[in-house]
Amino acid sequence: MTLFAVTLTDQTTDFVEGADAYQQEGPLTTFFALEENRRVIDSWSVRLASYRTADISAIRRSATAAAATIGPAAANQQLDSLLATA
Repeated sequence: MTLFAVTLTDQTTDFVEGADAYQQEGPLTTFFALEENRRVIDSWSVRLASYRTADISAIRRSATAAAATIGPAAANQQLDSLLATA
């Protein structure tokens, strides 16, 4: 399962679980869950969350299943460590 951490300009962080991809749609950035046999965002994709693009200061992604189950604070630390090693 993929976990995206979306840091907003007000310094809050939202977590989007189960999203496989995101893309900008006009003034919004939208996160999508893709069908198992698809690798692109298309009409079969499910919209999970949308944020005003102007309100986003960072998006971080973790592809580990554990990140989705350990809680936001620990997931944030794990995302930081993943980014440091990349």
